[in-house]
Amino acid sequence: MGLIEEYGAAGPDRDFSSLVFSSASPSFNSILFYVFMEIGSCIRVQNGSYPTSYLTRASYLHEQSIPTQNRTSSASSFVTLPRKKSTCKATLKEANNNIEAVEKVNVKLSEMELSSLTAISPLDGRYRNSVKDLAPYLSEYGLIYYRTLVEVKWLLKLSQIPQVSEVPSFSNEAQTKLQGLIDGFSDADAMQVKNIEKITNHDVKAVEYFLKTKCEEDPEIAKMLEFFHFGCTSEDINNLAHGLMLKESVSTVILPIMDDLINAIYTMAKTYAYIPMLSRTHGQPASPTTLGKEMVIFGERLRREREDICRVEILGKFAGAVGNYNAHVVAYPDVNWPRIAEQFVNSLGLSFNPHVTQIESHDYMAKLFQSFIRFNNILLDFDKDMWGYISVGYFKQVTKAGEIGSSTMPHKVNPINFENSEGNLGIGNAILDHLSMKLPVSRWQRDLTDSTVLRNIGVGFGYSLLAYKSAIVGIGKLQVNEATLNKDLDNSWEVLAEPIQTVMRRYGVEEPYEKLKELTRGRAVDKERITEFINGLEIPVEAKTELLKLTPHNYVGVAAQLVEEACLRANK
Repeated sequence: MGLIEEYGAAGPDRDFSSLVFSSASPSFNSILFYVFMEIGSCIRVQNGSYPTSYLTRASYLHEQSIPTQNRTSSASSFVTLPRKKSTCKATLKEANNNIEAVEKVNVKLSEMELSSLTAISPLDGRYRNSVKDLAPYLSEYGLIYYRTLVEVKWLLKLSQIPQVSEVPSFSNEAQTKLQGLIDGFSDADAMQVKNIEKITNHDVKAVEYFLKTKCEEDPEIAKMLEFFHFGCTSEDINNLAHGLMLKESVSTVILPIMDDLINAIYTMAKTYAYIPMLSRTHGQPASPTTLGKEMVIFGERLRREREDICRVEILGKFAGAVGNYNAHVVAYPDVNWPRIAEQFVNSLGLSFNPHVTQIESHDYMAKLFQSFIRFNNILLDFDKDMWGYISVGYFKQVTKAGEIGSSTMPHKVNPINFENSEGNLGIGNAILDHLSMKLPVSRWQRDLTDSTVLRNIGVGFGYSLLAYKSAIVGIGKLQVNEATLNKDLDNSWEVLAEPIQTVMRRYGVEEPYEKLKELTRGRAVDKERITEFINGLEIPVEAKTELLKLTPHNYVGVAAQLVEEACLRANK
C-alpha cells in the first residue's frame, strides 16, 4: 500500500494533484478512486457543484487501477474494482442528524463524573484500589496540601526572626489556628484553591490567596497577611512541596510494600533452600542449584536497591527568584537569610541545597528515580524467571474458584500476576526514566518544562506500586512441583561431567575436559554410563568413591548455606 508523503490543507475544492504517493499499489489507488468519487458526490449535495479536482484525481487513480497486462505487462497481481457511476449515499439532512446525535453523545460523555469507568488512566480506573494509598501524597490534592503546609510553616518561621519585627511571635491561639489550616486541610479546602486558580491562572498564588481568605477575620493573623509568601518565588514553595510528597509517599506507602515483596522472596528462599533444581545457562541444562538459592539472589538484589533508595538525600531550596536572596536582603539586610533558609528546610525534614537557580536542580530526583528503575529492573527479571519456571512446570499455581484463565481454553491457569507486574514495570520505568532525564535540565535560571513533568511522579510510582503488589499476589499463588523438578534432574546426568573432570585434574589425569566432552557433549547420558566412566578412572579409591556418591540431586555445592547466610544478613 502506498504512503501519502506530502499533502496540503484540505478544502471543499482541494486540488489533490499535489498528493504524492510512493510505491502506491494499484489496488490502493482503486480504493482511493471510490473515496474521492464519494467525497465529490457529497460536496455536490451541499454546494451544487462537483469539485473538479476530486474527480480529476479519481479518474487518474482509476486509470492506475487498470490491470498491468493492459498497459506494459501481461501479469496482474491485483483485482480491479468495477467502474460504475458514483452516487452519494446520504442526504445532507441525514448527515446533519447524525452529527447532532454524535455531538449529544459526546457532550453526555464529557459531563460524566470521574469514576473507575470514566478515568482515562487505568491507575485512577481499573487499578484504583491498588494505588489509592498514594493519592493523599501524589495527587493534585496532595500537592496543594503540601504547598499550604510550606506557606504556613514559613509564616511561623518569620515570626521567630527577631529582625522581622513586623511579624511578632504569634500567640498560642494564633499558632493553633495556623497549624489547624494544615491539620484540618480538607477536600473542600483544596477545591476552594482550585476555584481561586480559575481566576488567577496561577496555582501557587491561589494557595496564598486561599490562606489570606482563611485568616482575614482573625485579628492577630490578619495584620500579617502580606507575609504569606514573603520573599518567595513559586518554586520555593513547589520544590519543598514536591520533596515532602516524595519523602512521605516513599516512606509511608512504597517502602512498606517493597519490604513485603522482599520478605516474600526471602520466605521462598528459606522454604525452598534444600530443594534441588536443574540450572539452565543459555537455556540448556547446567550444574544443579537449589530453588531457594535462586530466590535468595533476587531477595539480595532487591534489598540492596531498596537500601539505595533510602540513602537518597531529598533536597530543598528556599533562596528566592534566582537563588541569591535578592529581595530578602533588600527588605531585611541584617538577617542571615541563607542560614534562615537552611533552618527552615531542615525543619521540614529535608536537606538544604544552598547553590541553586530559581529551582532546586532536581539532581536528587534523578538519582531517586534511577534507583527505582534499578529496583524495578530486578523485579522485572524476577517476574520473567517466575514466568519461565511456571511454564516448565517447576511451580503450580493455586487456582481460585470462579477465575477464568482463557475465554476459549478452559484448562488454562495463566501466570497473569507476573505478567501484569512485568507490563506495569515497563510503563513505570518509562515514566521514571523520562523524569530522571528531563528534570535536571532547565534553561538558564529556569524554564517551566519541569512543572508539567513533575505532575507525573505519581504515575511512575503508581505503576511501580501496582507491579509490586501484583508480584506479591503471584508469589502467594505458587506451589512447588517437586515431581517435575526431580524428573528434569533424573534426565540430566550429563551435568556431572563438571565435577568429574575437575577431580581428574586434581589427580593429574591427562585431558580430563576432553574425555568428558567426548562422553557427554550432545549425547544422552544416564547413571549407568557415568558410573562406568568413573569406575574406569585411574584415581585414588577414596576420590572415586566420593564421585560415585554424586547425583544431579545432591550436586548443589553450598547453595543451602548461601541461602541461610543471606536470610540471616537480611534479618539484621
